[in-house]
Amino acid sequence: MPIVPEQAAAAGQSHRLSTQRTVSSIPRADRYQAAGPSECPALHEDGKDAKPESKDMWIYPSEQMFFNAMKRKSWSPQSDDMKTVVPIHNAVNERCWGHILEWESRHASACSGPRLLRFEGKAKEVTPKARLRSLLGYQLPFDRHDWTVDRCGKPVRYVIDFYEGKRDERNPLAPSFYLDVRPALTAEGAYDRVRRFLGF
Repeated sequence: MPIVPEQAAAAGQSHRLSTQRTVSSIPRADRYQAAGPSECPALHEDGKDAKPESKDMWIYPSEQMFFNAMKRKSWSPQSDDMKTVVPIHNAVNERCWGHILEWESRHASACSGPRLLRFEGKAKEVTPKARLRSLLGYQLPFDRHDWTVDRCGKPVRYVIDFYEGKRDERNPLAPSFYLDVRPALTAEGAYDRVRRFLGF
């Protein structure tokens, strides 16, 4: 996504979309790094128009930005769907951050806590864990992200696999997702996974 977000209507767009953006609950690292074109999980707001409450937080894309990003990726978005898709996108990313905070609670320190440094979409790169699960008969994730947090000046990478969840029979149209969030398989990440598995 460009530094100044693209909010102009796309060619062939059926009707006007909102350009309003929502402030996330995800703190932004002072040295945040763009990881290339992406609409996920959130985008820093252009400083000229930044609101005071958004200064230290990541900002979610507007309906128009999300629509434009999908068009750039050669998907076939429907403008009518944006009012539903964007809030779901935001809610899923809030859940991702909540899972990361659970992992990071094992590393509580005197600093201000973890902040999101960068994010990358890697939908075509299947993780070893997801590949193993597929060999056991489970579905492959429909998406993958790598999020890197700043832990008191130290970059720590997390891997997130996105799976379709079980449908609610009482509300079959409601979206359902399962998020497998865990530290990347470094020496420290492996240790954290073992600690969590053993419950300490």
